[in-house]
Formats: sequence, structure tokens, C-alpha cells
Amino acid sequence: MTVFEPTIKDIAKLCGVGVSTVSRAINNHPDINPETKEKILHTIEEYGYVPNNSARNLKRSDTKAVGVLIKGITNPFFTNMISVIEAECKKKHYSMVLLHIEADEDEVDVAQMVVKEKRLRGIIFLGGLFSHSEEKLKKLKVPFVFSTTAILSDNISKSFYSHIGVDDRRESARMTEYLISRGHRKIAILVAEADEESVGKLRLEGYCDALAANNIEINERLICHANNNISHFSMENGYATAKKLLESGESFTALYAVADTLAIGAVRALYEAGLQVPKDISVAGYDGIELSNYTIPRLTTMSQPTEEMAKDTVRLLFNIISGRSEHRHITYDAHLVVNESVRSIEIKSI
Repeated sequence: MTVFEPTIKDIAKLCGVGVSTVSRAINNHPDINPETKEKILHTIEEYGYVPNNSARNLKRSDTKAVGVLIKGITNPFFTNMISVIEAECKKKHYSMVLLHIEADEDEVDVAQMVVKEKRLRGIIFLGGLFSHSEEKLKKLKVPFVFSTTAILSDNISKSFYSHIGVDDRRESARMTEYLISRGHRKIAILVAEADEESVGKLRLEGYCDALAANNIEINERLICHANNNISHFSMENGYATAKKLLESGESFTALYAVADTLAIGAVRALYEAGLQVPKDISVAGYDGIELSNYTIPRLTTMSQPTEEMAKDTVRLLFNIISGRSEHRHITYDAHLVVNESVRSIEIKSI
């Protein structure tokens, strides 16, 4: 099915006015009838027309650039990926356009706009979650790849998009299994965005899977939801949520945070409460960010192969752009990095 992508001429024809009149409406020019302006702007919204400011400079039509639309730009996990993506694009003599997407923004609408504004050849959606329909995706007229993004729509055929990432539910279960193997039974989890379909929820589900597989009853009081009023995967949120857990008085021997940033914040809260890691409380994270190697103690974490994923993301996008590849779905194994923040405890017999 072909999706109608209107031009300024189409909008002018639909409104029964000239192209110059549409231009005046778009640019908020005073020399236009208010009713005509309102009609034009309504038609623009109805048909999804995106003004192409780049048309003023025809030299931009041969721009070689790809866009990276990222949700969660404050998360250090993405820092290395962005650097690798940019370096790989330069090898292809392409530039990279980086755009931060807010949590409440529609990434496809933003992608449509930036594709026209910057004359992009392709799009990488980095992080976050995607729950739009296939019909919505058809509005994009350039190749695209989802990288480390949770795809949560059953209405999209896998032949219509590419996805690169780890199995967050499986790898989270592996981390929880590791804590259980070290003798821990009272394992608290610090989770962000668990109240919606997201990476955070997948990691929570993996935690629950591991407990159930080991016949450990799930204690809802040990499932700690990050503060929605603070950046979800920030150290600040980890600190605040861990403090709330400590104030609850609930007993636990290990704290598993679904992101290293949350875990690092939690370590600070434990320290301020007079607790030592791992002597009093073991702490584990997820992602394998560089900072986890420099905390005291070094953080045990589930490390994602960020460099490999970033390189494959760019390689796949350019293969699709050049017609050398169809859409693909690549799932990587994470790597359990055992550092100093988890200790074994004796399992008391009943």
C-alpha cells in the first residue's frame, strides 16, 4: 500500500490557494487571511505534511547523512554506542545526525520531520521502546534499524523492520540466577518503567522467572519501582529508590538494579546508611557501562556487547540502503562480569 506523502503543491491544491499562500501560512506571515491560514494549517496537520526547509538549499539534496534518534540520552550506556556509530558512519563518508527523543514524543513523527529537514538516507532508533503499527512505520521513506529497542507491537511483520539487541528477559534471569547461586534468597530488585511495556519490565520478568525456577517466593515488597519524577535510569533515581527501600525496613541480602546507573546510585544510599558492599549487602547491575569498573567496589554486572551491536547496526543499515540486505533480527548474548560487589553467603538449612 502506497502512503500519500503530500508536497506543498498538494496542500495548495487541497486548499484551493497558491503555493505562496501556503508558504505564508507556514511562516506565520501577517499578509494572509486568518480563515485561510487556519484552513491551510488544519490541512497540513490532517495530511501530515512536513515543510522541507532544506529545499532552500538544493546542494543539500545530495547530503550523505543518517539519523540516530535516541531515547535515554542521559544514560551512559549509550555513550560508547553513539561514538562507535559515528565512527562507522565516517568510514562510509556519511555524517551522523543525533536527535534526543523525549519519553512522550512520537518517534515516527520526529523521524519523518528530521528525514525531510536533513535529507537523511537512513534512521537508527536507539533505545526506548516501540509500539506503533506497521501502517505507522510505512510513513518512513528511508531504511531504518531498531537497536537496543524493545519492540512491543504484534502488528508489525518481522520482515518489515530490523532489530539488534540482547534478550533482556533471558539475561536478567541469568543475573538473578547468579545471585541465587551465591546463596542469596532475599533479593531486592530496583526497576525502572516496570509499569509499562519496556526494557525495564522485561528485566523484571527475567528476575521473576529465575526466582520461580528456584522455588523462591516473590516478595512484592522487594520489587522497588524507580521514581517516575526523576530521570528513569539515572544514578539519582537509584539513590532515591534505594533509600526508600531501606526506610521500609524490609530485609534483603542482595540488591539487583536493572541498570548500572541505578546500581551506582543505590551503592551511595547503602553507604550513607552505614552498610558496606558487599559485606552487608551485595549489589549487581546490568549493562556493563565503563563506570562500573571504577566504582568502589567494582560492580558485578551483565555487560552488553555495545561495540559489536553498534558496528552491526551501522553495517546492517548501510546494507539495506544499498539493497544488499533484507531486514534482519540479531540477538546477542550478554556477558556476566563478576567483580567485587557480590559475595557468597551461607545457605542456612531449615
